[in-house]
Amino acid sequence: MENLLPDYDIIVVGAGHAGCEAASAAAHLGSKVLLITLDMNKIAQMSCNPAIGGIAKGQIVREIDALGGMTGIITDQSSIQFRMLNLSKGPAMWSPRAQCDRMKFSANWRHSLENTDGLDMWQDDAVSLLIENQQVKGVKTSFGAIFYARRVILTNGTFLNGLMHIGRVSFSGGRIAEPATYGLTAQLKELGFEVGRMKTGTPVRIDGRSIDFSKLTEQDGENDFHCFSFIHFDYTNDLVHRPCYMAYTNERVHEALREGFADSPLFNGTIQSVGPRYCPSIETKLNTFADKNCHHLFLEPEGETTNEFYLNGFSSSLPWEIQLRGLRLIEGFEQVKIFRPGYAIEYDYFPPTQLYHTLETKLIRGLYFAGQINGTTGYEEAAAQGLMAGVNAHLSLHFNKDFILNRDEAYIGVLIDDLVTKGVDEPYRMFTSRAEYRILLRQDDADNRLTPKGYELGLVNENRHNIYIDKIRKRDLLIHYIQNCSVKPEEVNSLLESLNSTPLKQGVKLVEVLSRPQIELSQLFEIIPVLNDFIKAHAIRKEIIEAAEIALKYSGYIERERMLADKLSRLENLIIAGKFNYEELTNLSIEARQKLSKIQPRTIGQASRISGVSPADINVLLILMGR
Repeated sequence: MENLLPDYDIIVVGAGHAGCEAASAAAHLGSKVLLITLDMNKIAQMSCNPAIGGIAKGQIVREIDALGGMTGIITDQSSIQFRMLNLSKGPAMWSPRAQCDRMKFSANWRHSLENTDGLDMWQDDAVSLLIENQQVKGVKTSFGAIFYARRVILTNGTFLNGLMHIGRVSFSGGRIAEPATYGLTAQLKELGFEVGRMKTGTPVRIDGRSIDFSKLTEQDGENDFHCFSFIHFDYTNDLVHRPCYMAYTNERVHEALREGFADSPLFNGTIQSVGPRYCPSIETKLNTFADKNCHHLFLEPEGETTNEFYLNGFSSSLPWEIQLRGLRLIEGFEQVKIFRPGYAIEYDYFPPTQLYHTLETKLIRGLYFAGQINGTTGYEEAAAQGLMAGVNAHLSLHFNKDFILNRDEAYIGVLIDDLVTKGVDEPYRMFTSRAEYRILLRQDDADNRLTPKGYELGLVNENRHNIYIDKIRKRDLLIHYIQNCSVKPEEVNSLLESLNSTPLKQGVKLVEVLSRPQIELSQLFEIIPVLNDFIKAHAIRKEIIEAAEIALKYSGYIERERMLADKLSRLENLIIAGKFNYEELTNLSIEARQKLSKIQPRTIGQASRISGVSPADINVLLILMGR
């Protein structure tokens, strides 16, 4: 019988944020890709808040963009508000965040995928994998269609045996009004995979027409040069920008919500799985922080024109009546109407210690996991994993190579190393505190760290690479000018005195003035005409000016951290994969033998980060390697 369906290099199951980046990356690199999704109208759905970025998450998106991924571009095209968080702190802490039009974000992703050469889509449910001799061969769908491929990437999100809860009401589904998927978990468990269960939740959606905004605190965005994509100036976003709003709970709200605790699946034993520590439900907050008499809430628009608002901070699985009663006791919400209540969802995940750093599974050759299936939470973490899985699936298939980012190279490197080395006991999300080298991993420097790597891979095209080269050339030109340009006391002393900074007694290099913490480069433009003329003559954009200023002001800190990273990198370069049968190394502690045998670390550095492996155990391994 004629086979009507083509064969593929790579099949991606699931078109969430991980699946979209995986399929896009693999196709752009030249693989023939099939993306299977349950609903082509829900591609890259923002199933929780309509925003991208935030603390450390924003850095991840900048890194995705620097490597040639799409999330940053799609975000900029769909943004209705942009903010750079933590500007009052040092640049290592600056984190971009954008409020998006949820529908346009999904539509823009779909447009991008549909116009990517070598990428096909199929709307269906993948119910089983085709496996031969521990090697993946393809997938079978609920329609009975069989697709063959030598690499498969699973990005199933919350859909594997998904179960939703609103009070005592439970129903199956992967998202509200979308079906769960069945079959894959049972098959993978039978193949030897460890399976766990996790929980996440989402807040109530509110009709903005029923809110008295005069009683809330308005939060507007910024209209400066900051964006996610390093090539954002190549296109425009004409969407109307909209503010967010802050509201507060109170004791009356808390009392009303507590009345529903007996019916809450979190407290009555219905939900046994673990939820995200850093995005707790409102009932968890009331239980954990019982002494607090109010909590912040953020009202976020779902789109450019929609009346639908997302109430950040009010994730809940309480009965809908309890949610509504509590909401109407919030100032400004007295007449509130809701489009749908908040709910919790339980889903299957696979502990990520079962993966290599490439995100390929250890048990089945050619099978990759990315996103929430690995126990993470967040669009950004998912997109990063998808990108890396797509790249590695392509490289392994066509070149027998891999692409791994170290912890001193990218937050993406920290994310994946944490997952495969330490595993997860709750939904993992990224924070700046998880990175040892956050001064090196700044959002402004993501292109300098990663665009050459993306170009070498073939994911960064010639145009994007030329933009990067031009930026670095102009940045270094400006740095050289500032280091060598002299200024006289009469040019800068009035500014210095106005900022309570010690005035100059003699001429100095401009860099010495800029190094003072009170001084910003923008202030010097106004009083030093030759500097302003230099910037205009060389068409140096504001983002390049910022990059130069950070490099100059923080050069000492950056250099010191780079030296530390280089010193510790020797452990990361000591490959131990496949060199030891740990169970036979009796000089190691019993716990170390067990953990090392399970995780099979790639390097000594990775081994040192495994919980239960002591410095003494590491020394034993170093001795055995002749170090």
